[in-house]
Amino acid sequence: MHTQPDICADLPAHPTAAMMPSANTAARTRTEQDSLGSRTLEDTHYYGIQTLRALENFSDISRPLSDYPQLIVALAAIKRACAEANGTLGLLPEASQAAIVQACNELMAGHWHQHFPVSLVQGGAGTSTNMNANEVITNRALEILGKPKGRYDLLNPNDQVNAGQSTNDVYPSALRIALYQTAQPLLAACSQLAKAFTARAELYKDVDKVARTQLQDAVPMAAADELRAFAQSLQQCMQRIDSTRTALLTLNLGGTAVGSCINSSAEFRELSLKNLCAITQLPLRRAADLYQASWDTGDLVDFSSTLKRLAVSLSKIASDLRLLSSGPQAGLAELSLPKQQPGSSIMPGKVNPVIPELINQIAFDVCGRDATLCQAAEHGQLQLNAFEPVMAECLFTSLERLRTGCELLRTKCVENLHVNGTQCTTNLHRSHALATRFNQVLGYVTTSRLILQAEQEGVNFIELVRRQALVTEQDLQAIISRRDGTNV
Repeated sequence: MHTQPDICADLPAHPTAAMMPSANTAARTRTEQDSLGSRTLEDTHYYGIQTLRALENFSDISRPLSDYPQLIVALAAIKRACAEANGTLGLLPEASQAAIVQACNELMAGHWHQHFPVSLVQGGAGTSTNMNANEVITNRALEILGKPKGRYDLLNPNDQVNAGQSTNDVYPSALRIALYQTAQPLLAACSQLAKAFTARAELYKDVDKVARTQLQDAVPMAAADELRAFAQSLQQCMQRIDSTRTALLTLNLGGTAVGSCINSSAEFRELSLKNLCAITQLPLRRAADLYQASWDTGDLVDFSSTLKRLAVSLSKIASDLRLLSSGPQAGLAELSLPKQQPGSSIMPGKVNPVIPELINQIAFDVCGRDATLCQAAEHGQLQLNAFEPVMAECLFTSLERLRTGCELLRTKCVENLHVNGTQCTTNLHRSHALATRFNQVLGYVTTSRLILQAEQEGVNFIELVRRQALVTEQDLQAIISRRDGTNV
């Protein structure tokens, strides 16, 4: 798996005095204009008129962009890469380039994120997100140059900061970079959870139990094999997530509007991507067909499906933990989960499996978000999908909840779960699960007849075999104690 780079590692932890806005701007306002008219903003705001309109249109729809720092950092990295390319090509004055780059560096270091108030979910295919970034970078760059915010005649959000770009290529590219980065903590959390299951398996490697199919007793198995299987399922999910997130590194950057490359040169496209690779330290690639890449969100569908797969696996594991720990007096009680909180307002002493129940609910949510994303992907029309913002929210939320779920399941459940060896042995020996091992000795038909006889007489199958002297005691003990499976 590709290790997530820290693209802000060499940037200052805090703004220097020269980077900080002057205190005397707090009470002032400024007026900005766009094609729809003019509006007044507080001069402390680094965002501008288009962000203000979006804030009014999409307020309280979802969490704001400021809650998604990886997306802001990815936007800033793209703006910096493009500014450097435009500077190299002589399309941007040196002072303007330097100011834009510094503003982008500050955003990448985590500053000014509070000036991204726009809802992540929005109309306009991400235009408000792109303009929020353009305006914040422009106004911070103007301040660095010693100029007032809003002096777009000196440095313009569209003509300079967005030069050679379109929301059509900036937003999808930034989203994919941010999702790639955000997946790394989930992979780390899932890996630690898998290791926790493996560690518990090693601890209980000598315990045998009943394996069940259709909730009916089936065959003997080792408790360790059950726990190892949980770990293996998680590892396979991680491999799929890592594979599909690698596909997110193919970008449509440089395609500008609908993949037409309008208003961008071949030299700019090569330089901007090269610069972005250097800034992010990621092996980014340009899509072979920029028209196709501008509307096709199949890579997001694939990525979401792997998150759904993890959610389904986690939910299945959580349900098994709940069932195996059921009772504890009148259930299976083969596992004991850590007691986290009282489970009833009326039943004294009752303790519920609250962490596995939480995992089930996280999985329900992730599966629902995958369905939403698939609908959004399918309903994009013609040369652009206008619904990537809701796809972004689905994916960021699923990544966050799955990561949190993996961490909670590990720390509050798996690391301290106990296999009740005595109960496992009791359940195994009072069931007919051992009978299948006698097929090779007694044959299927005879073994089936003995099971029915044991049920009718209310005796244990093993005792019935012993009573009828169908095998020697030595062979009987060898069959009972034999270990099956590939882990023996």
